[in-house]
Order: sequence, then structure tokens, then C-alpha cells
Amino acid sequence: NVPFYTHFTSPIRRYADIVVHRLLSASLGARPPIKMEKEAIQKQADHCNDRKMASKRVQELSADLFFSIFVRVRP
Repeated sequence: NVPFYTHFTSPIRRYADIVVHRLLSASLGARPPIKMEKEAIQKQADHCNDRKMASKRVQELSADLFFSIFVRVRP
């Protein structure tokens, strides 16, 4: 029951959320356009996505490592 809906994701995506919200606000006329070229915004988005994927991979590897240790120390 609000005129606009926003959704925040995990903290690793916080910067990306801020950029998207600023772009949305500018497109709705609620704030002036951000002073970044399209290519710079795309570069930031690519970097955020790369970091998210790296974080996910490290999380998976960590789970695998701890499971291996758990299996090894159990009789």
C-alpha cells in the first residue's frame, strides 16, 4: 500500500542498491541525474557482480572445507 516499492538485498549488494535507487530517483525526477557516464555505471555494475560471484564461490568452498574436516575427524 505504498506508491513505490523498493527491496534491499544482502549487504554485499548494498552499493549496487544505492546506485540503482539513485538512477530510479533521477528517472522519476526526484533528484538530479547522477554524474557518471553510462560506461562507468556499467563498469561499477560488472565489478559488483564479480565480487558477488567471488563471495558466493568462497562461501561454497568454505562449506566444502568444513564438511571435509568434519568427515575426517568423525570415526
